[in-house]
Amino acid sequence: MKRSWHVHALLFILTVCSTYYAGIRGFSPYFGSSRGLIYSFAVMAILLSHEMGHYLTSRKYGVPATLPYFIPFPLSPFGTLGAVIRMSGVIRDKKALFDIGIAGPLCGFILAVPCVFIGAKLSVPVKIPATGDALIMGEPLLLKLAEWVMVGNLPTGFDLLIHPIGYAGWVGLFITALNLLPIGQLDGGHILYGVFGEKSRSISRALIPLLVLLAIFYNVGWFVLVVLLLIFGIGHPHPLDAETPLDGKRKVLAIVMLFVFAVSFVPAPFAGTSLITLIRGLLRA
Repeated sequence: MKRSWHVHALLFILTVCSTYYAGIRGFSPYFGSSRGLIYSFAVMAILLSHEMGHYLTSRKYGVPATLPYFIPFPLSPFGTLGAVIRMSGVIRDKKALFDIGIAGPLCGFILAVPCVFIGAKLSVPVKIPATGDALIMGEPLLLKLAEWVMVGNLPTGFDLLIHPIGYAGWVGLFITALNLLPIGQLDGGHILYGVFGEKSRSISRALIPLLVLLAIFYNVGWFVLVVLLLIFGIGHPHPLDAETPLDGKRKVLAIVMLFVFAVSFVPAPFAGTSLITLIRGLLRA
């Protein structure tokens, strides 16, 4: 699958700029004038690691794949909508499908973990504003562990002003968990199909109502994901060999990735964004 590298390079540069802008805009000047550069470098490294995991594993199995297309979006809290690669052709068996699906989130997670712990150490305890205007991030289990290990218990009324490296790690965990959702063409969908085959379709369908509940009670943004999943379909294309089961090592690795999902997932990335909360705010207005 041949494409001009100029498009990939341009999108990469634009995403570096948009994440730099998000870093400058989103972090306290307390972290210095280099805060945008620090955040951009860390989050781009995580995204690149994720996508290159997919790319190199695809090449290993002879599946044509493009270089990553990074998506700049300076107005988002992350400065980007992530990155994607495009693959063509038919994957030969469940083993190849599983390995390609798992490589991205595994590589991204491995790089996100040190960012979370280093970022927690460099974060600053601050008093929670009485007005409640501060943006409150949801904390996945791994971030809570990092804060407990690196900082310890904070005094009542205090929270951490997160360092740009820590926020990049948080973004990496969020992207990892999002991709590991076991639905359709997401990485988690590839892993699920590799383990359960055609039974994975029923599991994916059962998860759609759960995402709707997350949108209602935690974050309205889950509705966007539900719509996209329904548009692109929750089914899964068959590899050439759909019968040969995975070996024991890969099944164990699938359990490991379930643990990775559990410590990375957060139902409400930002507080106050559930459908119920938004409706209440409109009724008060």
